[in-house]
This record gives sequence, structure tokens and C-alpha cells, in this order.
Amino acid sequence: MASAVPMVAPICLVENKNEELMVNQQALKILRSITKPVVVVAIVGMYRTGKSYLMNRLAGKNAGFSLGSTVQSHTKGIWMWCVPHPKYLDHDLVLLDTEGLGDVEKDDSQNDSWIFALAILLSSTFVYNSMSTINHQALEQMQYVTELTELIKVKSSPNAVGEDSAEFVGFFPDFVWTVRDFTLELKLDGHPITPDEYLENALKLSKGKNPKVQTANLPRECIRKFFPKRKCFIFDRPTNDKSLLSRLEDVEESQLEPAFKDQADNFCSYIFSNAKPKTLSGGIIVNGNRLGMLLDTYVKTMSSGDVPCLENAVLALAQTENSAAVQKATNYYVEQMTLKMDLRMETLQDLINLHTDCEKEAISIFMKHSFKDDTHKFQEELVQILETKKNDFICQNEEESNRYCQIKLEHLSQTLMEAISQGSFFVPGGYKLYRKEREEIMNNYHQVPKKGVKADEVLQKFLQSLAMTEESILKTDQALSEQEKAFEAEQFKRVAAEKEKKLLQQRQTEKQQKMKAQQRSYEENIKQLKIKMEEDRIQILREQEMILDHKLKEQQKLIEEGFHKKAEEMKRQTENLQTGIKHAKSRNSSWWTSILNAISVRFMSLLSGAGKLTE
Repeated sequence: MASAVPMVAPICLVENKNEELMVNQQALKILRSITKPVVVVAIVGMYRTGKSYLMNRLAGKNAGFSLGSTVQSHTKGIWMWCVPHPKYLDHDLVLLDTEGLGDVEKDDSQNDSWIFALAILLSSTFVYNSMSTINHQALEQMQYVTELTELIKVKSSPNAVGEDSAEFVGFFPDFVWTVRDFTLELKLDGHPITPDEYLENALKLSKGKNPKVQTANLPRECIRKFFPKRKCFIFDRPTNDKSLLSRLEDVEESQLEPAFKDQADNFCSYIFSNAKPKTLSGGIIVNGNRLGMLLDTYVKTMSSGDVPCLENAVLALAQTENSAAVQKATNYYVEQMTLKMDLRMETLQDLINLHTDCEKEAISIFMKHSFKDDTHKFQEELVQILETKKNDFICQNEEESNRYCQIKLEHLSQTLMEAISQGSFFVPGGYKLYRKEREEIMNNYHQVPKKGVKADEVLQKFLQSLAMTEESILKTDQALSEQEKAFEAEQFKRVAAEKEKKLLQQRQTEKQQKMKAQQRSYEENIKQLKIKMEEDRIQILREQEMILDHKLKEQQKLIEEGFHKKAEEMKRQTENLQTGIKHAKSRNSSWWTSILNAISVRFMSLLSGAGKLTE
């Protein structure tokens, strides 16, 4: 099972040099070459707690991320290892091992906060690794989670100070707490409990107005608010042989404690089965390329001293991705039209039918790869491009038909033109000879296959070019009476008028066909846009209902724990959410109509404008 981006070893993704974070461009290039959706697992925790070992287990290797064997922190910055997902072939697994928090050798703890924030922003599953137990000290070490609202903004609005946790929930990953070297019994009040129950009990708020109690409650509250989906794993010591602990990368599976091996396998199995692809608010699936763009944006913002804004980062990503979506759709359309279009399409309708099929697929490709095109700027750009490309194909088809028909007529009329230049028809009975030659040319021309859309027009122009010569031959033919000459002249004019009328009708038909094609193009764009808008609306509703469910559960927990004031606060938030959801659900057809009408006017204007270029 080969990875799209084979990596035999991890690479530093975010370098931490002189207390400054920088993206490693080589690693970024690897990440951005991944086109599959990515499941991103990031691990953080205090230094020397065995984070790297768990990451290596997820990669299916003993060695890879540096483990170190001394009290000195080994991992600096954020290291990345992209491997094929062991369970889902259509995904890749991106493992992020972070620099240990609380390293005494570091002068500035701000770096720890940024590393923590980046791990949150990039991952779809966030693993916090600690030692021995989830106690007061372990929760104190989770101080970084309390700083997230200061380190990260969700909305770009200047009024977005003190944002509601619901905003963060839409962007934040699932949470897993791993407790290493756990030696306690999993019991509460004398009853066995699961690791998940152990975590939830540890996250219960303590009562009291003492500042120390409130400070201790803060990380608990933040974990509960920001991470609705929580999981806990406990691990025994990997081995009781102290000499082996310092070189776990060399330890054989048989040398590990059976309990630890089972616990590690359960952890990996959970991650492989339950860790979701990285997804942004609105159901936007992130691949390696998108993740790389987001990372670059976040680190540049942090380096400039600003606070990363999730909304701005997603909008910047959307600008790039939507431009690429327009290009993908355009490339597909041009490739398919070029591949399927005959050298000379027999009728304009044949070409338009082909255009309609290719355009439909191109719009579908754009819809699949675009997101947050709220002003429909990029779809409008695609509408205009495809209409222009269609007109280019129509012109090319006409030019090719025109060129081919002229060549054929020149070849077929060569004998006739030579006879005219030699005066062969300016003799008694010459007109009948001329007519016979001309009719033979026309019959042979009609037999030529695949002449294309300009066949009649080229023939008409050819006959018009012979009109004066034909009149001279008729006048000088002494074998014809004046009455016969008058009849032939009238017959010639009548046939010419009929052919001209037929050409005008053809042009009118083609004009109507072009207008119908524009109408179909408009209808297809509106149809697919309406489907996408409805899908987006349903996705947003689904996310809001998930957040509401989380808040209602948290509200109930607060009531059970006796925190009625906090529960009232949470109740106000849930009521606001419920109002928003109710409003979104009540949007009726008139709401859709008003939006689509505004878009429709712009689309039709674009189509009409592009259509005039070929008239």
C-alpha cells in the first residue's frame, strides 16, 4: 500500500529556532503534494513523557520520531510523518510530534503556547500525553488550553472579543488524553470505572470562590467547553527493565509488558478507526495541500505578532482553492471538448449538445472543489470563461469548415475555372455546357462528407462569385433566343434568392440555438448552485445542532455539579443557538428565490455579454 508521498522517516515541519517558529519549506512541499484527505493526529505534553514513542506506534514503526534517552528534550518545533492510512485507502495519516512543553532549557514559555495552539489548529485528533495520573498538577500543566481564546480568533470582526466557545468547537479537534506509567486502580467510590469515566471525573469542577479553586477550574472548563468528544487511555509501564526504558526504539515486542502492548494496540486501533479527516467548519475536507496552506498562514501570522484568525485563514484558503477550482473545471471542459469534438461538427446543434454535456461536468467539478464562494465571484468567473471557450470552439469549428469547403470547391471547380479563362463557354451553346459543368461541381460538392456548418455558405459565395461570368456567358450565347435568355436570367435570380433565404434561416436557427444554449447553461449553474447551497445549509445546521447538543449536556452537568450560575450562562448560549437553528430551518422558498434571483441576473448578464462577442 504505497503512500502518495512516501516518507521513510519524519521531517521537521515547523522549526523552533531562537524562540521563533518557521515553516520548513521542504516539509511544506511534501505536505502540499498530498491530494488525499488527511487524518491529522498531533500529540503534545510535557517534555520527556514518551510522546514520540506513541507516534512511532501509530506509524507502525519502532523508530522514527526521536525518543531520546536523557532528561534533555529531543523534539524541537513540530515534526511530521506522512504515512498511508492503515485502514482507509482513500486517506493519508499525518502524524505531528511536538516539542515538549515546560522545557526548563527554554527562556520563553510563549513558544509553548504557540506550539500548543498550532497542534490544535492543525489536527483532527489532539492527543495530550501526561505521566502517572490526571491530578491537580496534570491539569495545571494544561494551562495552555486556557490561553487559546487569547491566542486564536475565530471571527475577523473587531467585536469578536470574548467569543463564545461554540465558535471554537466548530474548528477544534477531538481530544484524547493518554496517561503513561499509570499505577493506580481504576476505581471510584469502590466501584470499577473506565478510563473515560476517570477522565470525566477528573474534569469535574471544584466548588468555592477561592481564586485558587477558580484558577484550578479554568482548564477543566476549557476542556469541557472546547472539546465535546473526549477519550482517555491509560498505559502501564512499557517494561519494568530500567535499562530497556531508555532505548524503547530497540525493544522487541516480546520484551514489552503484555498489558502495555495491549493498551498501545487499543490506542492505535481507536485512532485508526475513529480519528476523522481534518475538517473545517462547513464540512470542508482538508487534504495535504490545504493543510499546508493553513499552516503557512498561521505561522506567518504568529511570526508577525498577530493573533491567527480562523475565519481569515479559511477565506484565504478559499481564495486560492476557488481559483484552482475554476482552473480545474476549465481544463476539464477544454480537454473534453478537444477530445470529443470532431474536426468539423456537422451542425451547430451537435457542438452545443457536446458543450452542454462538458459544461455540466465542469460545473460539477467546480462545485466539488470550491467552498465559501459566498459572493459567487468564482462561479461567475467560470460562467464567463466557459461561455467564451464555447464561442471559441464555435468559431474554430466554423473556420475549419470554411477552410475545408473552400479547398474542396477550388479542387472541384479547377476544370471549370480553366475553361472560363480560356473562353471555352463564350460560343454558341456555351451556356448549356457551362450549366452542365456547374451542376456537376455542385453535385460532387454535395457528395463530399463532413463539410461542417459552413458548407452552404461557402457554396453560396462561390456561386455568387460566378454570377457576372454566368451573365456574360448567357448574353453571348447566340444559340439561345432572347426569351430563353430572359427565362434563364430570372431562374438564376430566383435560385440565388432561395439560397440566400435558406442561409438567413440557418443563421436565425443558429442564433436561437445559441440563446437556448445560454439558457441551459444558466439553468445548469443555478441548479447545481442551489444543490450546493442547500448542502452547505444542512451541514451548518448539523454542526450547530452538534454544538447545541454538547452545550445542553454541559449545562446539565453544571446543574448536577451545583454550578447553577454557570448553568444559567450556558442556558442563554443554548437559547441563542436554538434561535439561530430555528431561523435557519424556517427559511422558505421565497428566501431561496430572492437570493437566486439576484444571482440569476448576474449570470444571464455574463452569458449575454460573452455571447455578443460571436454575433
